[in-house]
Amino acid sequence: MALRIDGKRISQEIKDELKEEVASLKAAGKEICLAVIQVGNDPASTVYVGNKKKACEYIGIKSLSYELPESTSEDELLDIIKKLNEDDSVHGILVQLPLPAHMSEDKVIDAISPAKDVDGFHVQSVGALSIGKPGFVSCTPAGVIQLLKRSNIEIEGKECVVVGRSNIVGKPMSILLLRENGTVTVCHSRTRDLKEVCKRADILVVAIGKPKMIDASYVKEGATVIDVGIHRDENGKLCGDCDFASIEPVSGAITPVPGGVGPMTIAMLMYNCVEAGKNA
Repeated sequence: MALRIDGKRISQEIKDELKEEVASLKAAGKEICLAVIQVGNDPASTVYVGNKKKACEYIGIKSLSYELPESTSEDELLDIIKKLNEDDSVHGILVQLPLPAHMSEDKVIDAISPAKDVDGFHVQSVGALSIGKPGFVSCTPAGVIQLLKRSNIEIEGKECVVVGRSNIVGKPMSILLLRENGTVTVCHSRTRDLKEVCKRADILVVAIGKPKMIDASYVKEGATVIDVGIHRDENGKLCGDCDFASIEPVSGAITPVPGGVGPMTIAMLMYNCVEAGKNA
């Protein structure tokens, strides 16, 4: 029977460790603060922002909330970011994506000080990751590494296949697996013989954005399968990029959706906030 990798339990473990650390920082006179900016009222974004605030509250981090109307101009948003960059009492700045169509995501992300870029999206953070220098790492891939390590799944020397090459998951994921001495192949929509490439993987990370696209025919017996996708199926139930029911019997370990990678993203955001506070 495959090991079900429990992201809820592991993320709780990380949050509990951070809670202790934040309490001792507070005792030493340092309060950590995260500023969260949301433009417009995209329903999914509102849920995510709410979850981030709850996590801050649990860990003991102060959170500042900027809920801006969709009509906010790009210059007004950049002005808020500039003020937060200059405010020494704020350690992390997070702009919830997606932004309205009249704003440039790249311009907004690059306006955030790299020292406060707790999402790990700034071009400087990405550059630091690619050459192994210190910097913030994108929260979802960082969470996947923690899931593997805390489930005692060895990465070193393993054949790792990442399906998806986005800047937020696929690319940083491949670099982090390389950093752990995995042998990494990155696949995407143009990969020939995708099934054959996936079947070589000891660790298969799927972030392709298509519901239940990967089934058992893509998976080597006993492989670890990490499903980063989140969708609703035809019955309105949450599902991932992998067909869980088909893959679970052949895999050695697998993340469910929900309850796998999802909770880890917020846990790692909290980790980045605490690091930003310590570095300030």
